[in-house]
Amino acid sequence: MCLSCADLDHLIFLASGDAALTRRARKHSRLSAVVLKWSRARKRYERQGLVVEEAALELAEDECLADADLRARRREREAERRAGLDETFVDRFAARIRELFPRPTAGREQKIAEHACLKYSGRIGRSALAKKMDEKAVRLAVLAHIRHNETNYDELLGGGWERSDARSAVAGRVDEVLEEWRAAGL
Repeated sequence: MCLSCADLDHLIFLASGDAALTRRARKHSRLSAVVLKWSRARKRYERQGLVVEEAALELAEDECLADADLRARRREREAERRAGLDETFVDRFAARIRELFPRPTAGREQKIAEHACLKYSGRIGRSALAKKMDEKAVRLAVLAHIRHNETNYDELLGGGWERSDARSAVAGRVDEVLEEWRAAGL
């Protein structure tokens, strides 16, 4: 149905994107509806926004303007807190690397942890196993570091080798370095 047929043509479209404005507009509007659009690529409906009463939207905008500074400060504090948590997580991950592999050059474990635990990277350090400080996740992060920094793996990939072939070609050197680093560990 179109908005006129559904008797919703007096409502104003509010695009998604500002959670506080959307939440407040919906709270103040006696009548609202979610606007969805079919995505052919994803084969599902995706939320586009809301339609709300004009007076409710104006009231919500006024409320958002009134406490914009407060919400901005709160966002900054929350970002700092999350950054602190990430630093703590990276430090714990580095300590776990040092625990399992006591012999790499000093400071190397911090470099490995920072790379493996980079936010939004999809790397092993961001996985659920890594957050539990699981030995397998830590080992995979160390293996990746050795492969990229202690062998010619990247050159092989750049030369057109398949990933599996390049990994097989450097496996011996990776195992040697891993054993050197492990020494008194595992």
